[in-house]
Amino acid sequence: MILYTPLSETDIFPTSEDTYNKRCCVTHNGKMLYVEETSSGSYELLQLLSTDPHDFMDATFNPGTTFKG
Repeated sequence: MILYTPLSETDIFPTSEDTYNKRCCVTHNGKMLYVEETSSGSYELLQLLSTDPHDFMDATFNPGTTFKG
């Protein structure tokens, strides 16, 4: 089946709220990060929230990086 619509996939097939309950904003080394808690208790970086372009060149803030909780 092909569905032609201007809506995104998440608008049509929403994900469960349990996925978003593990996500939050934290400050790490003076930078705001959007992270998700993993089953091991550490945090996985989803997004760096910054207006400074130099922050995005720092490899410690790459998406997927894990931090201890």
